[in-house]
Amino acid sequence: MNKSLLVLMAVIACFGLVGMALQKLEEDIFPTPGGELKIFFVGHGSLFLTIGGKVVHVDPVGAEGDYARLPKADLILVTHEHYDHLDPEAIKDLRKAGTQVVVSPACAGKLKDAVVMKNGERQTVQGFDIEAVPAYNLVHKRPDGNPFHPKGQGNGYVIIMGSKRVYIAGDTEPVPEMAALKDIDIAFLPMNLPYTMSPEMTAEAARTIRPKILYPYHFGDTDTGRLAKLLKGEPGIEVRVRPMS
Repeated sequence: MNKSLLVLMAVIACFGLVGMALQKLEEDIFPTPGGELKIFFVGHGSLFLTIGGKVVHVDPVGAEGDYARLPKADLILVTHEHYDHLDPEAIKDLRKAGTQVVVSPACAGKLKDAVVMKNGERQTVQGFDIEAVPAYNLVHKRPDGNPFHPKGQGNGYVIIMGSKRVYIAGDTEPVPEMAALKDIDIAFLPMNLPYTMSPEMTAEAARTIRPKILYPYHFGDTDTGRLAKLLKGEPGIEVRVRPMS
């Protein structure tokens, strides 16, 4: 291989690495009295939010993003113990001095110094008011009859960020406790069978919660267009689809 070709290959490799470094996650921005709330879509059940100089990661999983290169966390929320939501190595990459981690009961003992929040509990962590919302299956079950997500083990979270009430549902179906959720500005609802919800179930949950902005997430190969059609013309609910398969 001649020297010129080696130089050319090195230049191509260099530009390739630069291109990777410059890649940005898709983001949405919402103005609030406390500054801009930015939501970054990592993939599947993983996302992070920033406001007022603080960074909140939700269900960080290394298969969805390079967490060694993403912003360190002030707060990490983990909805439940399944591998596509709880990744200790990704959490290790995100920790810094003062990082606080909030987990559901099923994650108790799996992460060092984590705060366990039970269903229905409210706490203020890193200055954010957080409510743990039950996340579980009523309909979909394993062959042995046990639900994919038993009641009391997993959390969704309502977190107040600036003036916005953000609901990140975790793995759930439309459960009765959703009726108590009020004034939700932004909601993330899962949509993949058999583990969580069909588009019809997600639409049912959305009509109960009535978020101003609805993001389907954790949706795999599910047709997100079906959800958009089901909620077309529904007053006050805007469906936004982002790369969260």
